[in-house]
Order: sequence, then C-alpha cells, then structure tokens
Amino acid sequence: MGKTGDRASLLGFGCMRLPLAGPKPNDIDYDLATRMVRSAVDRGVNYVDTAFAYHSGGTREEPGESEPFLAHALKGGYREKVRLATKLPTWMVGSRADMHKCLDIQLRRLDVGRIDYYLAHNLNAAVWPAMLEYGLFEFFEEAVKDGRISYPAFSFHDEYPLFETIVKSYDWPMVLVQYNYLDQEYQAGRAGVKLAASRGAAVVVMEPLRGGFLVRYMPDEPKEALRRIRPDWSLADWCLNWLWSQKEVSVVLSGMSDQAQTDGNVSAALAWEDGAFGEGESKAVDGVTAFFRERLKVDCTACGYCMPCREGVDIPKNMNFYNQLHLFDASEAKGRYRFFYSIQVSPPERAERCTACGKCVDKCPQHISVPDVLKRVAELFKGV
Repeated sequence: MGKTGDRASLLGFGCMRLPLAGPKPNDIDYDLATRMVRSAVDRGVNYVDTAFAYHSGGTREEPGESEPFLAHALKGGYREKVRLATKLPTWMVGSRADMHKCLDIQLRRLDVGRIDYYLAHNLNAAVWPAMLEYGLFEFFEEAVKDGRISYPAFSFHDEYPLFETIVKSYDWPMVLVQYNYLDQEYQAGRAGVKLAASRGAAVVVMEPLRGGFLVRYMPDEPKEALRRIRPDWSLADWCLNWLWSQKEVSVVLSGMSDQAQTDGNVSAALAWEDGAFGEGESKAVDGVTAFFRERLKVDCTACGYCMPCREGVDIPKNMNFYNQLHLFDASEAKGRYRFFYSIQVSPPERAERCTACGKCVDKCPQHISVPDVLKRVAELFKGV
C-alpha cells in the first residue's frame, strides 16, 4: 500500500482509544500505551493512525494528546518501521493557508519531517463543498511536492452517494471508511469499499468491531451461534477475519485500549490465512446480521427521496440513529449511541425541528410515517 516492494500489515494500530492513567480523555497512560504500540510493531504491525483531535480534553478544536503521545512512542527507531497516518482537522479550516498551517503544527506535534498518509478528516456533506472551495486538492499536491506528506487520503462518515462523488473527484491513493459485518449497507458500505478498490485506492477499514459493540454488547443468541461454528475464535476474531476475507480490504484499523486487546488482535493477524473464512463462517455471519436486522424499528433504506426537508431535518440520519439505539440491549450501549447522535447530528438536522408537514410521507417509497417516527426520535434523544 503506497510503497513499492513492501505492503502494509493486515492490522493497523489506531490511537483513538488508548489506555488512560486518569479520568480525562487526554490522561493517556504513556507507559502502557507505549508498550502496546511497540509490542504490536515488534510483531509486524506497520500502520499507525492518529488525528489532531484524538484524546482531547474538551472540544474538537482543542489539540488532543494522541499525536504527542505517538511522537514519544515511535522514538528509538520505531518511526522508521511504520507508515504514519494523521488527519487534517477539516472543521478548523477556513482557507488553503489554514491547511498548510494545520499540517505544519501536526508535523511538530508528531516530531517528524514527513507524514506518510495525511487524511482529510471526516469528509461529509457539511465540509466537502468548503474543502473544494479552499483548494484541498491543490494543497495536497503542494504538500506532496515539498515532501511533507507522501500520500493524500480521506476519512468518511456520511452516505454512499457523497462517497461516490468524493472518490471519483480525485485519484486517491487511500480511503478510510467505517465497515464491519453489521454495517455492510451503512455509510460507504460494501459498495463504497468495492468502488474505491476498483479505482486503485487502498481501502483501510475503521470500526471493525463497531466501536467494541460487536464484542462487549453482543446478545447471547448470536454469540452462541458463532461459537458453535468456530469455538476457537473470539468475537473480535470473527470481525477481523470477515474483513480480511475480502480482497478489497488492505488494512483493518483497530483502536486498542489494553494489552490483551493488542495481543489478541495481533495474534489474529498472524494466524490469518487466505481461505480461513469459508462458506460456513459466511453463513454464520449472515445469521448474526439477520438477527440484528429483525431489531430494526423502521424500514428506512436511506434512499434520500424524502430530502430535502424544508426545516433542514436530516431524515435518513435520524432514522438511522433510531434504529441503532434498538440494536443492543445494554444501557451503556444506548448511552453511547446518544453520545454519537450529539456529535454526528447537528442541531439544525435534528428530529425535534420536524413540523409534521407530511411532505416527506408522500415521497417515501417505503411508506413510512416519517413525522411519527421523528417524534419518537426527538423523545429518545432529547437533551443530548
């Protein structure tokens, strides 16, 4: 991926959920986290990912501790052993000059002269037009030419049509997308993975365990179904192996937060062999995804025919979060989805703005009573 004669490891180390020594997100346990990163690199992991805002103590505009931590962890020759990725904080950009300023700040924070993969962070419908206006592609070309970055890329958290537009707008060396066996039709999804790969982009996958939900909150019924097929695989192994079985996937990025997770994921990568995920395993995963689909409360396909809403409500996004809140039983899982809603759905897009005009109902191919659902969404996510 990117460098001739040497490929990226199947597993990448994500520095978004590092172990903490204190109660705040920026209280990284440097000793433990450094041992984790170096032990992974020593066993063959050569892709390491961070971002400007990871492990910040407050808002996204506040610099996080993840980049300075990684500068520390990669001392002693470890920088030369890995492909280093970080991300342009797109929400802080108001000009092309800002892009250059952010990159220079991050080079200093990481204590490096070059970043291997520099990603436009979280391209979505809100920031994409601004990135074009400010000259994102020209910035990338300038930064590659002067040697500060090797490969431009982007990460994505929005719907497939926008992903297709972005992928086709530039000759991207790499893309970073959320993808797991439960999110095959969510955001970029399987179609996006295939499209990017078909255009020659390396596909790096984030959230392979869906933020840990597919391990920590898995209900007993699907958990036992998987164990009957492969009792030697952990729930994390199932998630990783499903992804590695797809030829379009180059790297699976995992945000590991303790040594046991690191050891388990690295061991799974070392044990992986092509063909290990066969027909029986595929049917088992299909059964698990069917189990979760039965929990969906509304049959929204995110087709977007209901849009635009005259009040600015992002109807498909609200429908999606309504479904997500019902997938897992644990109260902690529901709390985390409320948090995700608070940061991924802006106030003008929220269900509470619906006036029940009914225009969306006439346009919905699934004949969903959209205003009624949005009312329930507003109640569930009230106060976030």
